[in-house]
Amino acid sequence: MKQERPYPFVHVSQKAERSVENGHPWIYDTEVLEPPACGDGELVDVFSGRRTYLGTGFYNSHSKIRIRLISRNANDRFDEAFWERRLRHAWEYRKTVMGEDLSCCRLIFGEADSFPGLTVDRFSDILVAQTLSLGIERLKPLLFPLLVRILEEDGQQISGIYERNDAAIRELEGMEQGKGFFPLPGKSLPDTACTEITENGIRYLVDFENGQKTGFFLDQKYNRRAVARLSRGKRVLDCFTHTGSFGLNAAMGGAAHVHSVDISEDAVRMARENARRNGLEERMSFQAANVFDLLPTIPAKSYDFIILDPPAFTKSRKTVRSAVRGYKEINLRAMKLLPLGGYLATCSCSHFMTEELFVDMLRDAARDAGVRLRQIEARQQAPDHPILWNVPETNYLKFYLFQIC
Repeated sequence: MKQERPYPFVHVSQKAERSVENGHPWIYDTEVLEPPACGDGELVDVFSGRRTYLGTGFYNSHSKIRIRLISRNANDRFDEAFWERRLRHAWEYRKTVMGEDLSCCRLIFGEADSFPGLTVDRFSDILVAQTLSLGIERLKPLLFPLLVRILEEDGQQISGIYERNDAAIRELEGMEQGKGFFPLPGKSLPDTACTEITENGIRYLVDFENGQKTGFFLDQKYNRRAVARLSRGKRVLDCFTHTGSFGLNAAMGGAAHVHSVDISEDAVRMARENARRNGLEERMSFQAANVFDLLPTIPAKSYDFIILDPPAFTKSRKTVRSAVRGYKEINLRAMKLLPLGGYLATCSCSHFMTEELFVDMLRDAARDAGVRLRQIEARQQAPDHPILWNVPETNYLKFYLFQIC
């Protein structure tokens, strides 16, 4: 690379070199051979020990992920035009894979869209963003107005961007936590932190200020639709219901009755309101309870269909064994409760609970329950949460539909 480069350089280990050449965009603190002469959040050029250019990325001395690569092309110029192209690529991808289903979807999925640490979800006319890397944090005044302009040029109405930066991981990156509307030039701030969306024909009130993550889990959109197709005439138990989404899809799909359970009183209250909003309250009931405590108290064969959509039981490799025990307990109890011919939907949203671990756990649970599992479908996250095969962290959601036999 002969041309003069405007960025500080850093040399990295052979381990980092192999990882980058295999397509992974992260370089860890232990893989940096010497700190570069730059500030945190600035761009650096990355070179191998043999002085081969590997890429350019954001440097942060506070983070274990010391460098997050954004390009491996030495000819890239990281100006407004560069970032506009990236945003347009992300939007065009969603238009292709989601078709007309664009009013509520994930617009930016971090590394999978080459925006490290950035998540942007669309809920009708509101965008909800979470920024978990310092480099992207500094680019927000450029990126956010650009994204809104691209959408509005394509006929999409956007009223505002709400930031959900109340994640503890920001502090590990040297950033403060907080939440609130991002000021967009020429737009007044919305006067409410709730909005209504329609997904799979079901209306939801989304509290994007106080709801989990960005306010609503969009990744299960088509898995919920798959549940609806199996629900006609069934007695359904919807565990870890959150805002009621799986249960509502089951009820809309013709379930005889749906009982939805969550440990959070606020979540149950929101789920009940969503049922009323869709005219489904007559065929649904709700309970605030710990699913682990509730399942042992339910008589066998009380339900024909059980849905298990728990939160991530592990967010690190250190707690995977404990997570496996938790997943096995709820799946084992559900399998024992269901009659022969009953149906089970079960999933894990933890990247660290790998496909292999999850499948092995299900086999163990089925053996201990004395049942066989007839697989109907194996599914993943919706395509607006794209999976990069060379970045395994983007592949996190496992979803299975079974019949008990």
